[in-house]
Amino acid sequence: MQAHDQTDPAPDPADPLARERAHLTASRAALRAMRADAEALDIRDVTANWVNAAVLERQIDDRIKALADLAHTPLFFGRLDYLHAPGADQAEGADGEQFYIGRRHVHDADGDPMVIDWRAPVSQPFYRASKKDPMDIALRRRFGYTGGDLTAYEDEHLSDPAEDERASRLLQREIERPRVGPMRDIVATIQPEQDEIVRSGLGGSVCVQGGPGTGKTAVGLHRVAYLLYAHRERLARTGTLVIGPNASFLHYIEQVLPALGELEVKQATVDDLVAHVEVRGTDDTPAALVKGDARMAEVLRRAVRSHVTLPTEPVMVVRGSRRWRVPAYELEEIVRELLAREIRYGAARDALPQRVAHAVLVRMEQAGEAPDDRVQDAVARNPAVKAAVKSIWPPVDPAKLVLRLLSDAEFLAEHAEGVLDADEQKALLWTKPPRSVKSAKWSAADAVLIDEAHDLVSRTPSLGHVVLDEAQDLSPMQYRAVGRRCTTGSATVLGDLAQGTTPWATRSWDEALGHLGKADAVVEELTAGFRVPREVIAYASRLLPAIAPGLTEVASVRESPGSLAVREVADLDAACLEACAESLRREGSIGLIAADARVPALAQALTAAGVTYLSPGEETTPDTRLTLVPASLAKGLEYDYVVLDEPAAVVDGEPDERTGLRRLYVALTRAVSGLIVVHAAPLPEQLA
Repeated sequence: MQAHDQTDPAPDPADPLARERAHLTASRAALRAMRADAEALDIRDVTANWVNAAVLERQIDDRIKALADLAHTPLFFGRLDYLHAPGADQAEGADGEQFYIGRRHVHDADGDPMVIDWRAPVSQPFYRASKKDPMDIALRRRFGYTGGDLTAYEDEHLSDPAEDERASRLLQREIERPRVGPMRDIVATIQPEQDEIVRSGLGGSVCVQGGPGTGKTAVGLHRVAYLLYAHRERLARTGTLVIGPNASFLHYIEQVLPALGELEVKQATVDDLVAHVEVRGTDDTPAALVKGDARMAEVLRRAVRSHVTLPTEPVMVVRGSRRWRVPAYELEEIVRELLAREIRYGAARDALPQRVAHAVLVRMEQAGEAPDDRVQDAVARNPAVKAAVKSIWPPVDPAKLVLRLLSDAEFLAEHAEGVLDADEQKALLWTKPPRSVKSAKWSAADAVLIDEAHDLVSRTPSLGHVVLDEAQDLSPMQYRAVGRRCTTGSATVLGDLAQGTTPWATRSWDEALGHLGKADAVVEELTAGFRVPREVIAYASRLLPAIAPGLTEVASVRESPGSLAVREVADLDAACLEACAESLRREGSIGLIAADARVPALAQALTAAGVTYLSPGEETTPDTRLTLVPASLAKGLEYDYVVLDEPAAVVDGEPDERTGLRRLYVALTRAVSGLIVVHAAPLPEQLA
């Protein structure tokens, strides 16, 4: 492998770096021309009406945005020199071709490609080719950048048996590059095992178990970008959604897909999805555990169906001078048949008047009349039929239904019999029932129950693909809520069982995928760590036997001597300030992570010392690179350097030791370049 660095531009056209810079300049000019062409499009004579014009104008605007040239984002990051033309018969000795691999496709004025989209099939060998399987690649070239300037390149001669295979220095440098600002894409550093997941088909669902630093979040986002490339028309019609654990996390990742040219992917939390009511209350742990249990789905199903009353009176329909009578026993048969079909409550309620009207039409035909569909619709709207439907199959308000279940002990007992025991039912009931849906102090778990009830009444629309990140913290009922959004589509589930920090945290992916409705999803495990230094992940992994027995330890590919420091101190606040000052002397972002209860004291100490800091979700800048992070919000975030305040306090801040140790495991694994652990109290025995 040959590496070449050059900081200053070389005027010599024979210099390879100068030629590559010239290609970069020409590619940027071609991209600007593509955008200018899009901006110059005149649609006045090609649209039939204002609706078509508005749709086309929006599509053109999206195209213009996607063609933006981001000054500090490399337009291409690699080059492939094929031995033969891709797709050509090698026996014919077809000449090889050269392709530059980048974030999006760029072509010149003649339509010839100058940069190939990383998602195109011809780009795949950039990620998967090796000395053992060169995939018809003679040379793979990686480029190094400083800002937006091309400053280095590195060659691998994959078809040359004389050249040894060794780790890429530019690849390592890109992985370790300091992180100031939001999360960035990893399109230049995707590894073969990650690429297999990214390029897996739209038809199947995938679950990725990955420890800290394995890149599972990035893999999920790049999979969305790949699927939009490979199945754009279908997903443009059905939609895609990325679900994260909280707003801070979503803000951290929100620039990844736009950097890859994808602007239409929506992002949300589970709470956003189920926001049928305003959440103003909280549950204690016993109540939250029962509300999040999948058995609640059966309780709700029974409660919804209990509104159906079998008819005891006939229906008499008057049309003109004729009366048509449908007896009670026939109405009962219709109702029982609809109940047996297990269709949604609202759909069955809509079908009932038509079924009654059909029974009337049968009698009309037997009497010699010839009614058509218009007559059936008129009968279905007849006051007698409407009154019967309202009596037999009344409308159900999902929020009012849940309110009654949580307020009325008899109603709950009736529908929870054989499902929930007496203690579980007691945990659900409000001590002071609210008067109305609006006055109720709903919890997040209550909103999920209301969402389940909504789906029992009317079907939840399904998307084409859903990415669910940090999935290990979801309750079974939350999994069901997400699963409803992709019943006809597929899902990418991302998480780490060792990082589950809720009392209802996922115990196994098979169980979680069953609740999601994707029991046939393929479970992939990422065990190679690229972000967290070997010394740091090895230290954190001492907790694994206690928090996730049997889970494979992450094997970091990055050895970084001196990346871990554990300091026992007398003055905790002063030691934290000193460690932060030490970290700020280095390049990159710094996270000061502490137990939630310690955050106010540390905030006061930072302010008193004149140190500016941010809250999670706020974007770092060259002037303000320190973020004060409550341990409860650290999940999914990364910082170049982390100062961890008082591990024992992080553990003690949780309701039980295992959850506390899991929270500590998360906090210990947020560092990309270095970790300083500061403690006054004894460390948890698992870290000793």
